[in-house]
This record gives sequence, C-alpha cells and structure tokens, in this order.
Amino acid sequence: MATTSIQQTQFITLAIGATAQRMGITATELHNRLKQHGLVRRLLIDCYDTLHAESIDGVVWNVQEALKNWDAKEGGQQ
Repeated sequence: MATTSIQQTQFITLAIGATAQRMGITATELHNRLKQHGLVRRLLIDCYDTLHAESIDGVVWNVQEALKNWDAKEGGQQ
C-alpha cells in the first residue's frame, strides 16, 4: 500500500475540515462517514492529482456529492 505524502495529508485535512464546516458537522464526524464508505482512500487519496488542482469550493462540492451518493447507495444517513 502506498503511503500518503505530507502534501496529500494536508490536502485531506483541508478538504475534510472545509466540507465539515460547510455541512455544519464536526471534522471527526465527516471523517468517520467518509471512512465508512472508503472515500478517504477512493476520493481524497486516489483522486488527489485531480482534486488538489480544484478550488476549495470545488473540492467541498465533490466530497459532498460523493458522500451523498454513497449514503444513498448504501442506505446511510443523508
């Protein structure tokens, strides 16, 4: 398994923090929900090269949409 770089870790922290703030939940709660669906790896790490070039609003939108879609797919919380 590949390790994440410092830049990736900083990006993940920023993405989770900004998205959680926009959603009105804690970063821990959002991280747990993303982790439940495997989205920390599949979205934030695996798509790092694409996402880190986006604006923070674009990243937040992508995280929210991915979470919404996976929650709906798996019958999770909305």
